[in-house]
Amino acid sequence: MPTISIDSPRFLISRMSAIGDTVLTLPVACALRARFPEAFIGWAVEEKSSAMVVGHPCVDQVFTLPRGWFLSLKKCKSLRDELRAHRFTVSIDCQGNTKSSLACWLSGAKKRIGCRGQYGTELSTYLNNILVTPERPHLTDRCVDLLAPVGITNPEIDWQLSGDKAAEHAAARLLADLPLQGRFAIINPGATWESKLWEMDRFAAVARHLGERRGLKSLVVWGSNRELDFANQIVAAADGHAVLAPRTSLQELVAVLRRGAIFVSSDTGPLHMSVAVGTPSVGLYGATRPADCGPYGAPHVGIQVRYESGSRNDRRKADNSAMREISVERVCYECDLVLDASLRTVA
Repeated sequence: MPTISIDSPRFLISRMSAIGDTVLTLPVACALRARFPEAFIGWAVEEKSSAMVVGHPCVDQVFTLPRGWFLSLKKCKSLRDELRAHRFTVSIDCQGNTKSSLACWLSGAKKRIGCRGQYGTELSTYLNNILVTPERPHLTDRCVDLLAPVGITNPEIDWQLSGDKAAEHAAARLLADLPLQGRFAIINPGATWESKLWEMDRFAAVARHLGERRGLKSLVVWGSNRELDFANQIVAAADGHAVLAPRTSLQELVAVLRRGAIFVSSDTGPLHMSVAVGTPSVGLYGATRPADCGPYGAPHVGIQVRYESGSRNDRRKADNSAMREISVERVCYECDLVLDASLRTVA
């Protein structure tokens, strides 16, 4: 693909929603900053995922949008005025749907990069005017593939997900008050889809294994009240090998994840946060594929026995039967391999 000419580059990244997808897109900002150190880099994101971008060292300005902003003409006009004040020259639509490409179009950027093919959905192929066909399935890879028109190919994948100092101090305090005694594992039982949930008694069995065989007590983290109930079930069944985490903000959770020896979770935002801060991670997959959105790179592992069939909507509404095909023994085995690999790296 020919490289477009850029004078005084001012980039807008558009990735609106889903905490995990936002984290998986961070390497785009890192690659742009490495190639264009003096560039202005902005990011359009919706509120629920903004904590993953605000304060990022490679992003100069974050445009935080309320959910459903694109359905309001007044909010669209307001975003247009705000974006155009920054004179963006290139936009990069990393989500490939109407709302993400609309933000790019409203920015006034003359060069609007987006996806062609299966990853360019809804109105995105009409609102973007430089279309790239991603060659790799993983969300992170296909996002950085969009940088080819600006002369960036196969960049080193970097996350630079750094927590703020207040969150780091808060995490240190809350961990000091828990009976963890040195290195600890982290378990995250929640997920946004029912079809992504594993069984709580199985998470408890993994906690027992990590405690008895690896000497690691498990900290069980949670977000919603429903996830708190899940976490309490795990702690109650883990025979003293699991501890309930207190409520944390997203930034505090990042700081906690940074301190873990291993992280075990289904496909959800905290899994990708854990990978981004360098904690060895094991992801469990049923309704999504590790090849598309698995924990990125070594020593991390994505486990899948069966992939739930059907459209995205079908998979979202399915039960968790595909997840239930993942055995406790398989997860414990993979945890041991990941822990052994991480210990060899440290040595």
